[in-house]
Amino acid sequence: MTAPESTPAPNKPPQTALQKLWKEILEPIVFAVVITQFVATLVGVDGVSMMPNLRNGERVFVPKYETWLHKAGVGDFKRGDILIFKPPREASAKIENLNKSAFGLWSYRPFLIKRLIGLPGDRISIQAGEVTLNGQQLDSSWTTAFWQAQGCWDTQSEVANSITSASIAGSPVNVVPDRKEFTVPEGQYFVMGDNRTATGSEDSRIMGSIPRRDVAGRAAAVVWPIMRKANVKYNCLSPNEAPEFSGANELNWRLLSRPAGFGQLK
Repeated sequence: MTAPESTPAPNKPPQTALQKLWKEILEPIVFAVVITQFVATLVGVDGVSMMPNLRNGERVFVPKYETWLHKAGVGDFKRGDILIFKPPREASAKIENLNKSAFGLWSYRPFLIKRLIGLPGDRISIQAGEVTLNGQQLDSSWTTAFWQAQGCWDTQSEVANSITSASIAGSPVNVVPDRKEFTVPEGQYFVMGDNRTATGSEDSRIMGSIPRRDVAGRAAAVVWPIMRKANVKYNCLSPNEAPEFSGANELNWRLLSRPAGFGQLK
């Protein structure tokens, strides 16, 4: 008895150059773009404007699907969220730090990271560094306590006493006028950095409110580095000097929840 002959598998036609290009190069790129634009991405923190809560070089997790849902009318960002966004075009044109060059070929607005303070319709003012929202003082101790301990909590400068200011640290910017109170326009947000020194953050106080369309997403968690030093010291006399870190190593993986002060607002 002989075994039946097996039928040979048909040969697959060779891939064309276009098919190889798609499979080996374009498909992974398209997949990565879809994931980072519509699902989630990581963003690096550049600078000290969000100290003490975020440090330079840390990387945060941003759920991009939230942003697309909000743009479609499903939910919205909340006061106390940490947002990643592009600065307004007028501010980018006038403030050097808010305009970057790509190899001298073209310029672009870099993404910034700040905390959402005011929603559309909110009335905001600031006096001696204390923020008032809709007539109620915001408990900002989650950040001001750190700056008070450092000895450089700003209570005297223009941006500590005007909710929008035409200058910062005596240097004219002239993006927004000096105002003691500001009502956030529809479709925009008012953001501030957690760094409450006189020159610690270039935010809505000098560049104006942020259009919703320019918001890329919300920083939901810190994912890198895995560990960080427990203590940090900021040199108030030399703000351009790198902060000093000391103490024991502690786990740096953490959710970026909204500070309790925002939950106390009516």
